[in-house]
Amino acid sequence: MSDEKKTGLHSPLRRKLLMGMAALPAISMLPRTSFAQAPATAAINTTGLAVTDTEVTVGILHSVTGTMAISETGSVQAEKLAIEQINAMGGVLGRKIKFIQEDGASDWPTFAEKAKKLLVNDKVAAIMGCWTSASRKAVLPVMEQYNGMLYYPTFYEGLEQSKNVIYTGQEATQQILAGLDWVAKEKKGKSFYLIGSDYIWPRTSMKIARKHIEGKLGGKVAGEEYFPLGHTQFNSVINKIKLTKPDVIYAAVVGGSNVAFYKQLKAAGIDLSKQTMLTISVTEDEIDGIGGENIAGAYACMKYFQSLDNPNNKEFVAAFKKMWGEKTVIGDVTQAAYLGPWLWKMTVEKAGSFDVDKIAAASAGIEFTKAPEGYVKIHPNHHLWSKARVGQAQLDGQFKVVFETPELIEPDPFPKGYQ
Repeated sequence: MSDEKKTGLHSPLRRKLLMGMAALPAISMLPRTSFAQAPATAAINTTGLAVTDTEVTVGILHSVTGTMAISETGSVQAEKLAIEQINAMGGVLGRKIKFIQEDGASDWPTFAEKAKKLLVNDKVAAIMGCWTSASRKAVLPVMEQYNGMLYYPTFYEGLEQSKNVIYTGQEATQQILAGLDWVAKEKKGKSFYLIGSDYIWPRTSMKIARKHIEGKLGGKVAGEEYFPLGHTQFNSVINKIKLTKPDVIYAAVVGGSNVAFYKQLKAAGIDLSKQTMLTISVTEDEIDGIGGENIAGAYACMKYFQSLDNPNNKEFVAAFKKMWGEKTVIGDVTQAAYLGPWLWKMTVEKAGSFDVDKIAAASAGIEFTKAPEGYVKIHPNHHLWSKARVGQAQLDGQFKVVFETPELIEPDPFPKGYQ
């Protein structure tokens, strides 16, 4: 199979990648390392990974087809940008990064099958991948059985920790609890209507949200409903929302379903500048499909928005757009995916090895001061310290940041009282 077919670089995407090489000099923000003399392969690869004297191979595993492609395409783009930038600086331990891309196709068994292929057949040194918790849960036993390392970029429900995963997105205390605290205080939210897609992340997230609303905030849940992935008919639940008149619609609808959901909300006369909506699943990537006019006024709780005003982010956004086109947008998970290759590179160099056990042991304390979201650090529990932010959706598809926590929130994937 040709490299183009293996990586999915058909001609339009390949052209974009080649055009994107022009973006690579704009990486002054990134940490630099001297690679005057690459260490011997035998010393840094004792477990038979795909490492040669000049190259190291990693896997990229996301959905580029199916209902989740609207959300995951940005992750693929961000990981490729990071890899190109790292290679332009000399690579990892003197070796350029090659990648093999596989399509999870929005199907959880396919994710598990492709992860096994990458680890067993291709012997990749790490995998950057997954989006939904369902795909991660399908891949996790494979990573643990074959001792791979997954860099997982999506905000998720927590209640998990593995030697074989670095979680570069938020867990529940950094997103769900922080966002609910904000909306209760700033919007006087007392009654909530919970709506999500029907799989583990929305259901577990809403279980945590309900406990927080009822147990800590003294509020009530006016309704709670779930819909299959890819669902497009939301008129029934929208009518229930109109009848119950909750203070807050709290949403965890994912993928392409968001396009139908927000268009139908607007068509039903629900004005999100008046009806408080807080989503934990819509980023700029989804708004690209939804249309800013259909979601303007809604709030999202994330750790990153493209509009963040800091030097790191300005350089990142410029490089991303140069590589993938001026019309591309960057959402929370896209930025978290960008962190994966960089954190892996820094951990490999700290460990002085590509061996997964050594990388797992060296991960705690790894710092990335030039992350677009700001400073991040890997906790011993393999999650990142990060801030929580709330943004309000604008007509142009961007978010205006209206709140951020003053300090980084320590990750706590097993919060007491929420399990």
